[in-house]
Amino acid sequence: MHVIFAAQFGTWTYGPPHGFARIIRWNVEKTPERLPSGDIEAIFSIMDNEFTRSLWNSQFRLTYRLILREKELHFNIGVYNPSREDPFSFNLLLHTYFKVPDVRRCQITGLHGCTFLDKVTTIEAITYRGRTQSCLPVSQVVFHSRAQTRDNQIYQEGRDVVTVCEWTDRIYQNTQPEHIITNVVSGRKMRVQKYNFPDTVVWNPWQEKARDIPDFGDDEFPNMICVESGHVSSPVVLLPGTAFEASQILQVRIILF
Repeated sequence: MHVIFAAQFGTWTYGPPHGFARIIRWNVEKTPERLPSGDIEAIFSIMDNEFTRSLWNSQFRLTYRLILREKELHFNIGVYNPSREDPFSFNLLLHTYFKVPDVRRCQITGLHGCTFLDKVTTIEAITYRGRTQSCLPVSQVVFHSRAQTRDNQIYQEGRDVVTVCEWTDRIYQNTQPEHIITNVVSGRKMRVQKYNFPDTVVWNPWQEKARDIPDFGDDEFPNMICVESGHVSSPVVLLPGTAFEASQILQVRIILF
């Protein structure tokens, strides 16, 4: 998982896609240390420098605190504006990859009724290689054969649980503070809790887009899913001398039969 911190989420005119936080070296504020509770804590940070100011001329400080428990991982993000005069705006996202045995068997809760921005550029109607978005066989649905465009269109999620059976790149807005992802590693459930992250990004490049990613194997897409907590559909505006905080907790849940 890496942190996406940028003036704009996605393609950015003035710098690398998704900003610079994921490609620059972070400072280690606190090396991993066992706390009296038995938890392990580590703290990292970045702040503006000559390179960041050449892309985005703003003063900032970002801290990233991790706490590892027996079955939980806590992520705490803080963004501070040390300027005395200038506000700035930004997007923030925790780009979390989950390893799964088969992404087509995963279900994601907490998205029903939410609007979402669909960033997939083109599709062929509602089917993809013999399956629909809901992963039902084509024989069970009515479909059209002509091509449609979904690029940056707004939709509303009607499914109780979201499944992924094709190239998916969606920004769900004003989502629930908790998601359950089924069928992650060893068939377990993953509980995602988030604070001050109003959006949830769901992403899988599928076969056709996996080929375009240099550090992503052509055959790796069935074994991963991204469910990402963020503040990306609208920017955070940080006034001089103020701070923004957000957090996420990942908790492994064992399925009891």
